[in-house]
Amino acid sequence: MTEETPGFGDNTEQPDVPSGATPDDAAPQAAEPSTEEGPAAPAGDASKESAAQSAQSAQDVGLTAQLDQVRTALGERTADLQRLQAEYQNYRRRVERDKVTVKEIAAANLLSELLPTLDDVGRAREHGELVGGFKSVAEALETVVAKMGLQQFGKEGEPFDPTIHEALMHSYAPDVTETTCVAILQPGYRIGERTIRPARVAVAEPQPGAQTVKDSEAAASTDSAEPAEDKETGGGPDEG
Repeated sequence: MTEETPGFGDNTEQPDVPSGATPDDAAPQAAEPSTEEGPAAPAGDASKESAAQSAQSAQDVGLTAQLDQVRTALGERTADLQRLQAEYQNYRRRVERDKVTVKEIAAANLLSELLPTLDDVGRAREHGELVGGFKSVAEALETVVAKMGLQQFGKEGEPFDPTIHEALMHSYAPDVTETTCVAILQPGYRIGERTIRPARVAVAEPQPGAQTVKDSEAAASTDSAEPAEDKETGGGPDEG
């Protein structure tokens, strides 16, 4: 058997050991990592980054939910404001309408108390007694009530309207074709569309047989006109 000489035939490379150094000094150098490789990332950094992303996502979801709530609340408040504005406009219109109505009622009540005085003024004017200082006072009174909106109505010859006329006398007349006011016994007064007092009138209706007589006369005149036309258009004696 051939004896192997120590130090030969051993393929294991030994690290260079400086002179004067012990074999133990070479071990730490062999264990050092290569400086060409980059430093490895710590294992906890990835988990921290993932946790930060999750926290950011949760925060975004929370902010979106809060934004939706704010938008919903804003829509509700806007609808409430619009409803209140509409109610206020309706209230204003109702107040203005009530003010006009109250004003008309107050004026109507006041003028109703003055109607007998106006009737006396009218009768005095008809009898020629409206002279001197009394005439000036009467005209001033009529001017004031006209400014307040008082209007007089009722004329002879106008058709009878039961909504504004009050018939105190009734008769028949051959020269009327419908119920007509033939005399104004007391004039009527109104303010705008509100009637304070109807006009008191005497009415006349057509006579019951007047229309029948007129129809008979019209028919007779038509019949008498037809023969005349026949005579004009009828053939004469044959010639030759």
